Amino acid sequence: MKIPFDRSCLRSALERMDIADIAQATIRQSGDIARMMERETGAEFLHLEMGVPGLPPERVGVEAECTALQEGVASRYPAMQGIPELKKQASRFLEAFLGVEIAPEGCVPTVGSMQGSFAAFLMCSQLDPVKNKILFIDPGFPVQRSQVRILGIPSESFDIYDFRGEKLGPKIESYLSAGDVAAIVYSNPNNPAWVCLTEEELRTIGELATKYDTVVIEDLAYLCMDFRKPLGRPFEPPYQATVARYTQNYILLVSGSKIFSYAGQRIAVAALSETLHRRDYPALRRRYNIGRLGDAFVLVFLYAASSGTSHSAQHALAAMFRAAADGELDFVSEASEYARRARLTKEAFLRHGFRIVYDKDRDEAVSDGFFYTVGYGTMTSAELLSELLLCGICAISLTSTGSRQHGIRVCVSQLNRPEQFDLLEKRLRIFAETHK
Repeated sequence: MKIPFDRSCLRSALERMDIADIAQATIRQSGDIARMMERETGAEFLHLEMGVPGLPPERVGVEAECTALQEGVASRYPAMQGIPELKKQASRFLEAFLGVEIAPEGCVPTVGSMQGSFAAFLMCSQLDPVKNKILFIDPGFPVQRSQVRILGIPSESFDIYDFRGEKLGPKIESYLSAGDVAAIVYSNPNNPAWVCLTEEELRTIGELATKYDTVVIEDLAYLCMDFRKPLGRPFEPPYQATVARYTQNYILLVSGSKIFSYAGQRIAVAALSETLHRRDYPALRRRYNIGRLGDAFVLVFLYAASSGTSHSAQHALAAMFRAAADGELDFVSEASEYARRARLTKEAFLRHGFRIVYDKDRDEAVSDGFFYTVGYGTMTSAELLSELLLCGICAISLTSTGSRQHGIRVCVSQLNRPEQFDLLEKRLRIFAETHK
């Protein structure tokens, strides 16, 4: 079938999926739209919408999990707090790559960081009767926004695009000073923009979190993937930037999905500061008869959600954390393949008239990595996504990430074959010729 495809092909997919506004389509909805169009047209689409790891899972994790299964762990419920080896190795890993000490007690396994954020949002909204809002530093992971809507938790948000550096503090304080913000959430490196908050910006966030007694939920799904810096040498600076250096009011989400390509086993750790873990909240005690935050997080929120985290996957993550901290597993070097793919595809988009939307980290070009953002002329996010789908390219709109900018998020992880880069070049050329 000739590209661009006839618009009726896209309209039909949207109607069948009952999607009124493509700019609000979820990641999985966007992928399903493309797959419907693939079946109708017979053409291969380039899937730039979903962050599926494009590298093999780390062998040390697979072997450890297989051994655990062979030893019979599948028949036993894991301890809700996590197996001792995982807690120990998570603590070592965080010290090795973040340069901060977090006690094993505060390192709790979760069913991916998705469960970690879901439970953290719910818990934080109940810590103080007058604080129930979640503040999103946008753009951000779209599903986290869905989580607070599902839970009925009110939220606020702002786009960091115009509030870097010295502008960040006053902007955040304008929300915290109202006295009703329970938690702040962001990812670093950022999904979808790949901007990286600096140590000074994190210091600002941490100090404000302490001043206003607000919890910071820091999503480190792409830990050490700022490839501009020589990160990833265990127990040696420079370390991954983190708010944990500047406040004790933090929960760090560290997932095995991207850094170890272990997404299918849904395994992560939520790391709570010792101060927060031990703090007693009267509101929790009244409601659940458990006042200590760390205990409530595990025995109330996580227990009710899943009664524990996959026993065998905990053994896998423990082994990968250990190997990385011991210098036997260079996960940063392996993940740098994503930076190569980002560089090549960015060049292709720029050649054909696109622009990088979130292009700067203060005065430095944004790093190449797992994600980046592009816009085209005056097209809205919805228009650009629609026109790219008609050219066989699938992505998600920036609107769905909370961004106030127009464009799309590009994920490079599923570009696993050399011919896909040639196909992208061809499709972008057709797009540019069609939209002169």
